[in-house]
Amino acid sequence: MNEPITYTETEVRSYLPNGWSLDWDGGRWDAKERSWSTTVSDNVDFDWRIAVKSDEADSVGRIEALRQAFDRTFRGRFTKSTRGLGIWRKS
Repeated sequence: MNEPITYTETEVRSYLPNGWSLDWDGGRWDAKERSWSTTVSDNVDFDWRIAVKSDEADSVGRIEALRQAFDRTFRGRFTKSTRGLGIWRKS
């Protein structure tokens, strides 16, 4: 096993926001980015990449790093422009 970070399906699902889905594939280790990632779908069927960098897991622990990755992704989706998809907020 050459992957310094791995997660179980239960660990990942425990941070999945309500209404979001996960097609569990075990996640992927990217040696170049030194990060583990998986993809989740929100309640409008957009896919979001959850990525945990190895150095983050080393500094705060692997479970806290997973929580922070979900938090960044969940909060980040509100800053993405979706106007071209027909979903946008009127000013």
